[in-house]
Amino acid sequence: MKSKTTFIAIILISWSTLYSQSKNKIWFNEPAQVFEEAFPLGNGRVGAMLYGGTMTERISLNEATFWAGGPVDPNMNHEAKNYLPVVREALFKEDYKAADSLMHFVQGKFSDSYAPIGNLLIDIGHKNITEYKRILNIQQATALVQYRYNNTLFTRESFVSHPAQVMVIKLTAAGKEKLNFTLRANSLLQYSVHTSNNQLLFSGIAPSRAEPSYRGNMPNAVEYDSVNSMRFYAIVAIKQTDGKVNSTDTSVSIQNASSAVLIVSVATSFNGFDKNPGTNGKNEKTVAKANIALASLHNYETLKQQHINDFRKYFDRVSIDLGKGPTNSLPVNERLKKFTAGAIDNDLAALYFQFARYLMISASRTNEVPMNLQGIWNEQVRPPWSSNYTTNINAEMNYWPAEVTNLSEMHQPLLQFIGNLEKNGRITAKNYYNCNGWVMHHNSDIWAMTNPVGDFGKGDPVWANWMMGAAWMSTHVWEHFAFTRDTNFLQSMAYPILKGAAEFCNEFLIKDKNGQLVTAPCTSPENTYVTDKGYTGATFYGGTADLAMIRELFYNVIESSKILRTDEVFRTQIENSLQQLNPYRLGKKGNLQEWYYDWEDTDPKHRHISHLFGNFPGRSITIQQTPELSKAVRKSLEIRTNNGTGWSIAWKICQWARLRDGEMAYDAIKKILTYYPGRTNEEKYSGGGTYPNLFDAHPPFQIDGNFGATAGIAEMLLQSHEGSIDLLPALPKAWPTGNIKGLRARGGFTVDISWKDGKLLNASITPDFDGSAEVRYKEKVWKIKVNKGMKYRI
Repeated sequence: MKSKTTFIAIILISWSTLYSQSKNKIWFNEPAQVFEEAFPLGNGRVGAMLYGGTMTERISLNEATFWAGGPVDPNMNHEAKNYLPVVREALFKEDYKAADSLMHFVQGKFSDSYAPIGNLLIDIGHKNITEYKRILNIQQATALVQYRYNNTLFTRESFVSHPAQVMVIKLTAAGKEKLNFTLRANSLLQYSVHTSNNQLLFSGIAPSRAEPSYRGNMPNAVEYDSVNSMRFYAIVAIKQTDGKVNSTDTSVSIQNASSAVLIVSVATSFNGFDKNPGTNGKNEKTVAKANIALASLHNYETLKQQHINDFRKYFDRVSIDLGKGPTNSLPVNERLKKFTAGAIDNDLAALYFQFARYLMISASRTNEVPMNLQGIWNEQVRPPWSSNYTTNINAEMNYWPAEVTNLSEMHQPLLQFIGNLEKNGRITAKNYYNCNGWVMHHNSDIWAMTNPVGDFGKGDPVWANWMMGAAWMSTHVWEHFAFTRDTNFLQSMAYPILKGAAEFCNEFLIKDKNGQLVTAPCTSPENTYVTDKGYTGATFYGGTADLAMIRELFYNVIESSKILRTDEVFRTQIENSLQQLNPYRLGKKGNLQEWYYDWEDTDPKHRHISHLFGNFPGRSITIQQTPELSKAVRKSLEIRTNNGTGWSIAWKICQWARLRDGEMAYDAIKKILTYYPGRTNEEKYSGGGTYPNLFDAHPPFQIDGNFGATAGIAEMLLQSHEGSIDLLPALPKAWPTGNIKGLRARGGFTVDISWKDGKLLNASITPDFDGSAEVRYKEKVWKIKVNKGMKYRI
């Protein structure tokens, strides 16, 4: 009897393991035809998109540091600051047309673009195949292609290793047929391919300038500079094979092999945001060769196991179960289609949640180089919106889930990058506004550009001149401290950044006719108003979004100053300014007013909801402290609707979660998980959704929606922005039973939550520090003393 019980236990564990692994896989039964069907792999620096072809496998390559251009001159517009008093004069005369016109003189260059490396092509020649399956295991960060050809089972397994800093591909043939393939490479850039010692060598340069794609067809849109452009170098080496290897001048082939391992090393000459990548760059050849040499010391299984161990160290911190679904009985694109048609698939939302965590670990591990609009995956020389850092929502949204989903280490590239922005931003603040502190605007790039964009007058002020980038980006250094309570980080890095942003805002603020502090000029990101006289414009003063971000910044500076016991005089100045900020106002529709006056929106359903910043990601509007304002936020969301672009829908998930409305949050989840067919080069605002490979559809592809939606799901299950650990604040009826383990709460807590029939079953919190905790569930409150590392069960 004892052995029988043991046997049953083993079977249960086995099936549990298989189910867990199944939940973390996405698969297709055919190769990818377009980018939005391919699988993303990455090690935080090198990115690859795998198409899974059987005639030719295409692997498009990226490297996080490979950008057009070079270091920026923050001093580029010497006349800009002279226009500030003139613009203000026009605004306070209510001459908004003149203000819009004058803002064109307060602009600088466009940002530079993230560039693709090119394609590794494996010519295989298998046409009439059967039993095809293509699988991405997001728990192990491995991709598998498997099929039969002439009754031989062919397999390709791929991963991009962070420990080894190379991509590894193993090809095998099990049957009478053998491996016969040829390696080639190409690029859309200026490049060359040659071979040496049976290695494929692939090199080229990035453009010195690539005009933003939204500027359309124009002469000399892409330019090169062989002296100053950034360089790349890639090596493809064949290892561990029993086949015969041959080379031509531009290709390497293998014949009659049962297996072969390819090692791909990619490096660039990037040497820092302030160094010329051409004349003062790293030796990319030396770096690529060194990585090949180190990786070659290990066999395939060792490389694979090191990679999996490294990846799972982060991925396995969080598990999530939102209830049953068809798991992996269907390809992921078919699951999306059925869910869009109304099928229940709670596991799809859980898979989407974990997919974003997979993307973050795969894309955000390069010092000072955070994820861009497409993470690290881009195949176009002029990608949508230059694939840059768009700081009026998108760059920040990329990192909303970093702390709460237990990936604090992946937050570091953004935090370090903000330190670079602060350096250039101080020059921009003085040069453009004659203010101290630091400022940044709507766009940036790897060179930490901080000026207003627009090619010196060609940008629309509705996006080009928005100047709250420093205030918003600074919230991330505070959030990192709030979750970790790392006072060394607060003192050495976070507080100087916060203080500098606050210095600029405090000096830039000006009193309105009522004696209250407002920003002038300002814009509300990418939205326009219609005045009572019928003028449609972008530039105004006293914007709700601006003041919400400044409130959040001032809160963070005041708290930081108190914790560090420093800068009491400056803290008092900020406290006084905070009290004088123009207050939130309610519009005639019961909405939260976006404009200084109760004007109409040109587009009432506009994708941006920046005026609701105080509700999320900010904390100046809460249900408990400001119930009337929370009602106004709700009304604003109802007017905007849950439709929109991918990232817009994602933001609404977060907003509804903060309002504790699980049903409306879930409605937004259903909208973002709407199936959107894979397309390329599409720039239509036709509504967002999810592409077949689970990438977010803006459209076109922008990765921020993936991260924003995942942050929203976390926010539905756990909140901690008001000082307590709030359990299941916005649980929808669609998820009656489930659990999530490993979420993080502000204050330094790890939290596990289980629920059944829509009610809390149990929860546990594990603190990083000795102290106290307040835990809430609906009307119940637990106040407990805690010790570091001890698990406390609720």
